[in-house]
Amino acid sequence: MNETISAARRAKVFLLNALMYLAAGLVCLLLVGIIGYLLFRGVPYITWELVSTKPSLLRGTVGILPNILNTAYLILATLAVVLPLGVGAATYLNEYAKNERLVRVIGLATETLAGIPSIIYGLVGMLAFVQFCNLGTSLLAGALTLAVMTLPTVIRTTEESLKTVPQSYREGSLGLGAGKWHMIRTVVLPCAIDGIVTGCILSIGRVAGESAALLFTAGMANEMMNLLEAVQPGNAGSTLTIALYMYAKERGQFDVAFAIAVILLALTFLVNLAAKAAAGKLKKKRG
Repeated sequence: MNETISAARRAKVFLLNALMYLAAGLVCLLLVGIIGYLLFRGVPYITWELVSTKPSLLRGTVGILPNILNTAYLILATLAVVLPLGVGAATYLNEYAKNERLVRVIGLATETLAGIPSIIYGLVGMLAFVQFCNLGTSLLAGALTLAVMTLPTVIRTTEESLKTVPQSYREGSLGLGAGKWHMIRTVVLPCAIDGIVTGCILSIGRVAGESAALLFTAGMANEMMNLLEAVQPGNAGSTLTIALYMYAKERGQFDVAFAIAVILLALTFLVNLAAKAAAGKLKKKRG
């Protein structure tokens, strides 16, 4: 009987392991297939003229340099707003908040915000930032809208990372005479840097890939701007995702659309690498 049970258990374990490896293989195959197809369709059409000029109907040229710059500006502006708010809110909820009912209410609010469709954020951003705050259709209004959209992600990832910091670290720091804020700043937050970077990377991915909300708030202009001009009210700008939509849907230029998709992937990958490198330097400094 024991041998029969053992054989059945081994068969069950083997089947579960096979299903697990099959699922992992399918996910990897799907990822490789998508990236490979994008590279196959897009790389041949990436030229220096495409990435170094702006579009011109008079000259009949197609350029996406303003879109690349606007995407980078939007990422930087959004992170500059959402990271202090998200990390600060998570620190308060995990380290300072004593009212458990308030913590549950805020947690429910962040989970609800995370599930709202992006098109609704775009509508609310248009009403709140574009019209009520009189920012006009601009990259600044788009960045503020995306900051609200990505705030729940940063709060949740940071809060979960703060919970993994051993309580003995806090007690040891306080026992040595450090104040609570000094303890959080020098011990807790450095230990939770991985979660903060994870939230940052997830936010970058959502900002770089967002288009619905930006159609209502950031606009579709293709003018060249520097960073100071980009964050001023009234300066609209089209990002890579909006440009991809326009070339694929409105103009039917799918070759340019696939080229933009490849450039968008590369830009997101480079920004993620920069975030990882910054986290590595912070860890070394802490050590």
